[in-house]
Amino acid sequence: MSKGIWYAIGAYVTWGLFPVYWKLLKRVPAVQLIGHRIGWSFLMLFAAILLTKRWQAFRSAALTPRVLRIYVVEAALIGSNWLIYVWAVNSGFIVETSLGYFINPLLSVLLGVIFLHERLRPMQWLPIGLAAAGVLYLTISYGSLPWIALTLAFTFGIYGLIKKTASLGAFYGLTLETGILFLPALAYLIFSEVTGQGVFLHGGVASDVLLVGAGLVTTVPLLMFASAARSIPLSLVGILQYIAPTLQFLLGVLVYKEPFTHDQVIGFGMVWVALIIFGVEGWVSSRASSLAPAIPAE
Repeated sequence: MSKGIWYAIGAYVTWGLFPVYWKLLKRVPAVQLIGHRIGWSFLMLFAAILLTKRWQAFRSAALTPRVLRIYVVEAALIGSNWLIYVWAVNSGFIVETSLGYFINPLLSVLLGVIFLHERLRPMQWLPIGLAAAGVLYLTISYGSLPWIALTLAFTFGIYGLIKKTASLGAFYGLTLETGILFLPALAYLIFSEVTGQGVFLHGGVASDVLLVGAGLVTTVPLLMFASAARSIPLSLVGILQYIAPTLQFLLGVLVYKEPFTHDQVIGFGMVWVALIIFGVEGWVSSRASSLAPAIPAE
């Protein structure tokens, strides 16, 4: 497999295990936790730029009006996604967050076809349709609009589309995104401290280490995702993305004992069957291409 595929798998496995990390910080208010994610991520990335003597290159590539306009949108999307996800995990909605990330790959495939003119083979539409039907069944069975799932799906789906066409590489791009969010995040953390609501340095060494570590666990999978999104088709990124919600779902049901109803069994089962079909079709197609005789040059 290509390096881009391995990057995508690494990112999605890490994101799939995220609920374990955020549950360790469930006593930290969601907005403060996001502030620390942003703050420590930016400081680590910025320090890396300075240590590798790439500040001049970063400034010339990133700090232009056109680039800044694009990355302000990216920063808003990823910041909103982080906030809703962390709040949902620590409020007992891990299964619904997994629904959001089951919807998201379908949206990635659709965006890739519509905006990037990526093409799917005819048999690939069958699992896409089956997965869409499964997600629709889950949505209807909820009996109300699953706003957590839909918000997570759309914010990250559009973020992935913009990332696919963005001018900056993974490292510079994430540095700029977190840099744009850094001052608002810092202002909020200072406000929390002044008003006596701050958690950092007030909740014990373990809590402080985990808050600082939030920067590392944020930047590493995002850098892998950004690299993958730029090197492999967005439709393939979308399919591999099912790794994360599957792991999140298993954690929610098996580890954190969230309810899993009969309707959810049907809906999730449809999605998983779709993934099996898609994987088998891809393997058969790849094997057929490798066995096909080369056409001699005239």
